[in-house]
Amino acid sequence: MEITYTQNEIPEVAEQILTASASNIFLLYGEMGVGKTTLIKEIVKQLGVLELSGSPSFSIVNEYETGNGVVYHFDFYRIKSIAEAYDIGLEDYFYSGNYIFIEWPEKINELLPKSANSIYIMKNNNGSRTLKLKQVK
Repeated sequence: MEITYTQNEIPEVAEQILTASASNIFLLYGEMGVGKTTLIKEIVKQLGVLELSGSPSFSIVNEYETGNGVVYHFDFYRIKSIAEAYDIGLEDYFYSGNYIFIEWPEKINELLPKSANSIYIMKNNNGSRTLKLKQVK
């Protein structure tokens, strides 16, 4: 799936991603400032999260409560080694059955489950974004 969208269309894009996805694990790729956190915030809002915080850049993971369980939002931008991901018990999160969103997944490539959706976001010259969703089969 490929979508080009503007800031105002993020709610519709989030809904399309949730509807089209076969997995509850999402890997978000894109440059700094492309809108990964903004998109995640909208998706988790649609999952029923009422209270949001910013990107978990400094804490590595944010945990959000919903009426149907927990949503995890990871940001591995500041991670210095794969050992840090092991130390937080990342693999346990993957098998929790909860929704998981990961920014900067390339930093932990060898740990990523094959059952994850990949979302690639690129900024266009006119300020819009193009998103490509590669789903698990």
